[in-house]
Amino acid sequence: MRLLKYSFFLLFLAACNTPQAVYDYDQQVNFSNYSTYALFPEFQSGLSQLDESRLIQSLNNKMQAKGFSKADDAGIYVNVYTERFEQDNRSRVGVGIGGGGGNVGVGVSGGIPVGQMDTYLKLTFDFIDVEKDALVWQAVVESPFNINAAPEQRQERFDKIVEKALAGYPPKK
Repeated sequence: MRLLKYSFFLLFLAACNTPQAVYDYDQQVNFSNYSTYALFPEFQSGLSQLDESRLIQSLNNKMQAKGFSKADDAGIYVNVYTERFEQDNRSRVGVGIGGGGGNVGVGVSGGIPVGQMDTYLKLTFDFIDVEKDALVWQAVVESPFNINAAPEQRQERFDKIVEKALAGYPPKK
């Protein structure tokens, strides 16, 4: 029974820490026609230079695993841009004062936040048809991100984010 409790707790923690993705695509496109890719010419992710190189490394590895090859005369451009935001998931300590007499009661309370806000990254992956100059596929991934993490942990996080993004490619029609 104790093992079952710990298993559920670990599953809950893992579920809260995984990237969440949303996909969209052009239904008229035949995605089997694409086999080569290149980074968008004006690629600027909005990340630091070190994090951007980690993201590009993860992206190149996962694209090759999907059967794509990097080429100058690519079929699609890949563009990624990011947005960093904070979400308030902090615990609070409640403080209250109250009093009353007879059948009347009055109370005032407030919560004091404890800890830091959680930092998240929202990465948007765009696949652009080079010939048509049109967006054909998009994934938006939100993931918790520790800005104080070690370089190895950052690389692992980008690997997970890119894997989650490319899990929806090619789309199932």
